[in-house]
Amino acid sequence: MTAQGLYGRVLATLGPEIASGEHASGTVLRIEALEERFGVSRTVIREAVRVLESMRLVVSRRRVGVTVRPKTEWNLYDPLVIRWRLAGPDRPNQLRSLTELRLAVEPVAAAFAAQRATPDQCGELTGLAIQLAATARARDLEAFLGHDIAFHRLVLEASGNEMYARLADVVAEVLAGRTHHHLMPAEPAPTAVRLHAQVAEAVQCGDARRAEECMREIVTGAGAEMRALLE
Repeated sequence: MTAQGLYGRVLATLGPEIASGEHASGTVLRIEALEERFGVSRTVIREAVRVLESMRLVVSRRRVGVTVRPKTEWNLYDPLVIRWRLAGPDRPNQLRSLTELRLAVEPVAAAFAAQRATPDQCGELTGLAIQLAATARARDLEAFLGHDIAFHRLVLEASGNEMYARLADVVAEVLAGRTHHHLMPAEPAPTAVRLHAQVAEAVQCGDARRAEECMREIVTGAGAEMRALLE
């Protein structure tokens, strides 16, 4: 296994443990103990720790070790942190926070997209809406997920606001987590599929109000479905 594969294995274990609260805030993780636990070199452990530091999950100090930071200091927008939290016991709270974030951003982004999208973006959005309908009918959730991520990413980019566009990876993790943690109906709701087509049409027609309303319905509906399945 390559060094990258080795530190990736350490990261894939240690990251979710921290994100789930298994290692509480203030816990000190000794480099030597991590070497022994994972059976890898100090270089590999330090590489994994550097990634965790970049997410602000931990801070590393000489002669102290690797200390877990409080959740208030984490980079909660990091896609990997979102993925790890969705895989752990904090999933309901994480989904609630993310849905509220989407409600605050995506409807407004759709309204801006109706005002600023290029002809190519409008055409691509319409094509994705058609693909969503086809994969929904086929009950191909993985293919549907791919088109859904692309659709929402494009709306954020077409808004013409670079800050909104940077949230595309966050939204992608929410959509992926919804599918992979079985918080998605076996067949995507026809209403949601139809609303995606209506967003695409509103953006094409330059109808900002309609684009915003339809996107709000999409996000609200997705949140309601997830809450029902969690309960």
